[in-house]
Amino acid sequence: MSNIIGITMGDPCGVGPEISVRALAGMSPEERDTTRIYGNLLTLEAARAALGLDVDLAAHVVDLPIDGAPLAWGQLSPVAGDAAFRFIENAVRDAEAGVIGCIVTAPINKEALNLAGHHYDGHTGMLRSLTGATAAYMLLASERLKVIHVSTHVSLQEAIQRATTERVLATIRAGNAHLKRIGYAAPKIAVAGINPHCGENGLFGTEDDDQIAPAVQAARAEGIDVHGPISADTVFYRAYSGVFDLVVAQYHDQGHIPIKLVAFDTAVNVSVDLPIDRTSVDHGTAFDIAGKGIANHSNLNSAIAYARRLVADAAKRGSR
Repeated sequence: MSNIIGITMGDPCGVGPEISVRALAGMSPEERDTTRIYGNLLTLEAARAALGLDVDLAAHVVDLPIDGAPLAWGQLSPVAGDAAFRFIENAVRDAEAGVIGCIVTAPINKEALNLAGHHYDGHTGMLRSLTGATAAYMLLASERLKVIHVSTHVSLQEAIQRATTERVLATIRAGNAHLKRIGYAAPKIAVAGINPHCGENGLFGTEDDDQIAPAVQAARAEGIDVHGPISADTVFYRAYSGVFDLVVAQYHDQGHIPIKLVAFDTAVNVSVDLPIDRTSVDHGTAFDIAGKGIANHSNLNSAIAYARRLVADAAKRGSR
């Protein structure tokens, strides 16, 4: 199992190149030796110049061409969207081949990606497609709050339709397995309700009783320590206070809002149930500040640290 971390540079017009360079510059020599950036060297050199840093990039970059590189900072571009896709595709193939142990993704722009003809709702859907995985779940991890999502980048109407008993149960299982992998002996999981007060016995909707509660019961029958559905207006506070190790959120905003409130700069996006490991920053391309040398790379550092944890775990399991 490779101990190399592969950072994908993200959209070349966003802050991904800058935070990638900052992260590399802040590493020890030993850490740099186990780090590769999948991106474009000319773009990364432009980012290095904007940052005023003195770091050798060439030895650590898997250099992929971009017509006209470096592109203008902060611009929506299908050329950039295609480049971002190719960085990820190359990293995925290397991860599948065992060349790298985990992918860490810098932010992409979904509009640029789709303008380039790559029609995905984001990283998770793209990675699922590239790896041929049947499912992948987005888990947002911070020190005091962890959330896994039943659905993410779909409309609220579609999210309600996706909250089937089977899908909620699969999400509970995936979250439980991941927490066990990172060291929780017996994860305590809460499942958020989808309606106000979990429907109030059908007064505000029946989805919680008909779809979500049976999934919780089935998971408990499998020996998983899971509770719910619990009203979403209290469950995240209880988890943040230490009552639960993980919350299963039913849709994107239900899970993203609380974790971004308490861990905006440190929460890590983790793809669960893929055949490869992947972590990510939990922020966007920030076109408004790209190229100015002021982007904060602390979130990328958190994603890299989580990736190294997964790589170490994989190595440990491989040696058994």
